[in-house]
Amino acid sequence: MGRGSGGCKAVLWALLGALLAALPARAQPQSPFGPGLPSPGITGPMLPPPAAEGEADLALSAVFAGSNGPIRSGLSWRIYEDRGEAGRPVIVARSNEAAPSFKLAAGAYLATVTYGYASASKRITMSGRAAADQLRVAAGALRLSGAVGDQKIPANQLAFSVFVPIGTNSEGRLVRSAIKAGEVVRLPEGTYHVVSSYGDSNAIQRADLRVENGKVTEATMNHRAATVTLKLVAAPGTEAFAGTAFSVLTPGGDTIREAIGAFPSVTLAEGDYVLIARHDGQVFTREFKVESGMDHDVEVVAKGS
Repeated sequence: MGRGSGGCKAVLWALLGALLAALPARAQPQSPFGPGLPSPGITGPMLPPPAAEGEADLALSAVFAGSNGPIRSGLSWRIYEDRGEAGRPVIVARSNEAAPSFKLAAGAYLATVTYGYASASKRITMSGRAAADQLRVAAGALRLSGAVGDQKIPANQLAFSVFVPIGTNSEGRLVRSAIKAGEVVRLPEGTYHVVSSYGDSNAIQRADLRVENGKVTEATMNHRAATVTLKLVAAPGTEAFAGTAFSVLTPGGDTIREAIGAFPSVTLAEGDYVLIARHDGQVFTREFKVESGMDHDVEVVAKGS
């Protein structure tokens, strides 16, 4: 009986083994890095991310029109997807480098570059291969300063405005104001009207200047002006009264400048003026003259004070 029971068990185990062998085995990936080590994913840190299909590099640079000299600074690039007349261009890349490289998918694009107030653009088609192109910018620059005679005017006392003449109007369209002395202003090629203001009254000079491709036009605006210090005194050479209100007028009565204080300074164009001083309800006047480059004090004597 015991021997028969053992035979049955052996048969059962044999059948069970056959059934298990018939089941499909689950495939186990083998790591190329050895047993027990996982294989890295294709987007994991051990491999670079896959590039988009058809992507390629576009290298761009800019030169001055006419001279073909390279532009090495001051550039701003924008790449737009060209959707034709039916769609509005969408910006896809930008750079401020002198010679940038963009990775772009196959398609049509509009490349634009700005150099100060000048710009250029070009349509470019990418076909999945690396490409290079060059844009030509018709531009130059202005660098401005001021002087009285042979004396340079400090930069913090000057301000410039640049206009584009329209017809007979020399100040037809303002390009930029509040330009500092020594600043490089990048502009499209052309003729501009420049206004130089020395101080904050009537010391103003104007000139028409030409900007040429690839060149920096340097110009010094020569002012005929001087700075005067206004004082109300009891006697010549004595201490000035504080809190005095001054008005500087032309001989015809036009107000040029007003100021309050013991001794305010005013920069004025060469010419004749009338000074009015008001203090403690009293009014005092005198005439004075401004000669170019001759800074001086202008005293009003408070007679009867």
